[in-house]
Amino acid sequence: MDFSIQIKETAALTPDELLTILAARIRVFVVEQACAYQEVDDQDFEARHIMFYRESKLVAYARIIPHADGQHISFGRVLVVKEYRGQQLGQQLIDTVLAEIARLFPDQAIKIQAQNYLRDFYGRFGFVAVSDVYLEDGIAHVDMCR
Repeated sequence: MDFSIQIKETAALTPDELLTILAARIRVFVVEQACAYQEVDDQDFEARHIMFYRESKLVAYARIIPHADGQHISFGRVLVVKEYRGQQLGQQLIDTVLAEIARLFPDQAIKIQAQNYLRDFYGRFGFVAVSDVYLEDGIAHVDMCR
């Protein structure tokens, strides 16, 4: 599948890009998952956004988040638009996210809050569970590190 990759900090996003990202995130994390929560958060101000486009349409997305403690980096809001799922975009997206983290933060550990059903998916990238399963906004999550 042919797609282009864009990586931008929040301040560099155009209004159209920002609205497209937020619409996709709300569609997946609030509407599809039937989870009412504060989807846009303070971490968006410092985030680095990884966007996959096909024919100018956003098809996959994730954000990288530095943490104030300087001891680890995180990523999240990982999504593939519904009509593009099942095409290995999630794996390519995580490969891109991990490469960007290695480039920008080579000496920092990576810690994520993964939805528990994705534990094996993230395990393929070297992540291991470091917490018990817990509920975050009513959805089972687990902390994982790499």
